[in-house]
Amino acid sequence: MKYTQNTLEKVERILLENDYIIRYERGSFQSGYCILEAKKVVVLNKFLTVEGRINTLADIIPQLNITPDTLSNESRKTYEEAMTMKRDAE
Repeated sequence: MKYTQNTLEKVERILLENDYIIRYERGSFQSGYCILEAKKVVVLNKFLTVEGRINTLADIIPQLNITPDTLSNESRKTYEEAMTMKRDAE
């Protein structure tokens, strides 16, 4: 997966298509992010680089209630890449 703004937008689209809200905020996040599961809000540290944002989103996607069947074809492909990235990192 390439670390570009376009890739970041594709990864963000996975969450948006599953009704998650992504916010970039200042804060003291030990892991770089915070998930408010009941409200389907993901808050990431706004000071992360594009690479950091992509890696952080790829890390948290497996923790979220993502329904692959509801994703567009392009988002499903990106979702599968993110899941593969996570498995390869373990």
